[in-house]
Amino acid sequence: MPGTRECAFTGSPYEARFGFARAVRVGARVIVSGTGPVEDDGSTTPGDAAAQAERCCALIARALAQFGAGPEHVARTRMLLTDPADQDAVGMVHARWFGAAQPAATMAGVAWLCRPEWRVEIEAEAVLPSAR
Repeated sequence: MPGTRECAFTGSPYEARFGFARAVRVGARVIVSGTGPVEDDGSTTPGDAAAQAERCCALIARALAQFGAGPEHVARTRMLLTDPADQDAVGMVHARWFGAAQPAATMAGVAWLCRPEWRVEIEAEAVLPSAR
């Protein structure tokens, strides 16, 4: 992919510990890493899967904003759930944040996430408008 590579960070303890950026921009494409429900102090967002999904989406939006993008630029999402019973709650949060963009989306069940109390993790990919 042509273009300069830029990285964005949200301060998650996992970014430094596991050696990754929250988001990477190359050209017009912004790829946001799997984003768990981590508060600014490093603790897990309390509450149910919907509350955790809200936090994931807010962190994704924060990362996108570092590149002048927003939820309206999201073209692809992936939602990873530890309990299939949470799909409607997480799907509704996804619709609130990204529904206007109508991204290609995947929702999948997984056996575990980085912390046992995490119920959801979300990834996103955005494409910036050509005229910035």
